[in-house]
Amino acid sequence: MACMSATSLFHSARTGSGGDEMFAPDGSVRPTYRALHDALDGLGLEEFRSRSDSLARSYLDQGVTFDYAGEERPFPIDAIPRVIAAEEWRRVSAGVAQRVRALERFLDDLYNDQAAIADGVVPAELVTSSTYVVEAMRGYSPPGGVRIHISGIDLVRDGDGEFRVLEDNVRTPSGVSYVLSNRRAMAQGFPELFADRPVRRVGDYPGRLLAALQAAAPDTAGEEATVVVLTPGRYNSAYFEHSLLARTMGVDLVEASDLVERNERIYMRTTAGLRRVDVIYKRTDDDFIDPEVFRPDSVLGVPGLVRSILAGNVVVANAIGNGIGDDKLTYTYVPDLIRYYLGEEPQLPNVDTWRLEDADSRAEVLDRLDELVVKPVDGSGGKGIVIGPAATAPELDALRRRLEEDPRGWIAQPVVQLSTIPTLVEDGPEPRHVDLRPFALNSGDDVWVLPGGLTRVALPRGEMIVNSSRGGGSKDTWVLASDQAADPAAAAAPSAEREDEAIEDPTDDSYDEFEDLRDEQAEEQRSEPDPVTSAIPIIDAEESPHDAQ
Repeated sequence: MACMSATSLFHSARTGSGGDEMFAPDGSVRPTYRALHDALDGLGLEEFRSRSDSLARSYLDQGVTFDYAGEERPFPIDAIPRVIAAEEWRRVSAGVAQRVRALERFLDDLYNDQAAIADGVVPAELVTSSTYVVEAMRGYSPPGGVRIHISGIDLVRDGDGEFRVLEDNVRTPSGVSYVLSNRRAMAQGFPELFADRPVRRVGDYPGRLLAALQAAAPDTAGEEATVVVLTPGRYNSAYFEHSLLARTMGVDLVEASDLVERNERIYMRTTAGLRRVDVIYKRTDDDFIDPEVFRPDSVLGVPGLVRSILAGNVVVANAIGNGIGDDKLTYTYVPDLIRYYLGEEPQLPNVDTWRLEDADSRAEVLDRLDELVVKPVDGSGGKGIVIGPAATAPELDALRRRLEEDPRGWIAQPVVQLSTIPTLVEDGPEPRHVDLRPFALNSGDDVWVLPGGLTRVALPRGEMIVNSSRGGGSKDTWVLASDQAADPAAAAAPSAEREDEAIEDPTDDSYDEFEDLRDEQAEEQRSEPDPVTSAIPIIDAEESPHDAQ
């Protein structure tokens, strides 16, 4: 067994567990992590902790926050990156893209022909019993055929080290701002770590997101589509992300009051008049997006938005009605949907799951409640999850009654021993459980997966739920480039694949947009609300009457 000095930075992180990503069971460092381990170990605990504290202060200064028990807090970043080898990432990326393509086909089918139901791939009850299906969108097919422009597919490593899909997020996946912020913070705080490790860039995401949104524009958009980011407002827990994405894409951040419908078109109010909007990247839940169709008391939506969508004059990303794709009961059918729509075998397996609507499965789950994880099908953020081995007898009894009353509302899974990565805590780095949320962008021609995604880490010892709403943090996720892309001579040759494998350069200034974001937000809070302004051309006079302002 490999020896490790008690003075080593990682002396408390080597546990002999087979589920750690940095250390093998015999205590040796896995090859993927060797260079990073040695570089961090060379810093020593005092220097490493000092720089980690600086990262935390920088997040406080920037306003990189999240909602925890109703309180906004700086988002914890751990300075020990997660590292994924190039070959393994190719498999993950291909599996995520495959899943997105299948869910795209499913959503289009569900709102139109429903062939998968007719062919017995999924039961009709999956749809008829779902609260996420939006009847107003029946028969709608978006321009370009894309409903899932942005997705986040949550993955975990099982006990064998294999990535499995834990859940799908195709409504309003959040967290990519932390991917960008984490990389910027690590490049500034630990620039030497990137010197000998060819880490793939993540800073291309905003440009690719904008391109995907512009590609989704309706034919009425003309040569240059107008894209906006629709936020519920500065008091929303993800407002930092909304602001950052709008800023880095170079588009307007708007609230519902900035938008108005006229003649089944959507316009943005500006000091110069109304300007047509072609694509809305919504960060508002469907239930609040249009008071004519959903909640009539909503002040976060735009009256007439759905009519404008159905008329083909504006596109909303992600599409209204995508929630059925997030339903955890739908999740159990995705492997079958991949085979049905794509004629392929799933490249990323699901976690084994029981559907409680099936009487035999329900009986088994009720008999084994103390061994399993039970999840509400409409849950998010880790809310409502019951981990059987950690639950009390009264909690299990209450859960049993709920499952018997509403079996459609729940699924059950075995306890997956999430992999661990050393994470800085009070006494130094110790193993903590992690998951991974890769983000994918669908332009209609291609599904591009951001190299790395968001690694979330459960900070309390033994905690298995990694969500920030449960006190979790995050890590920078490093996808190593292939040997060819890392070779300067090979990189000089033109190649689309090598372009996608651009290497991170800590001296790059592409993250300058972050610098005064905090000052800009503070100024917004001090000033009175003002109409949105934009450099895009004002609409023609005949497109909207002058009194429409």
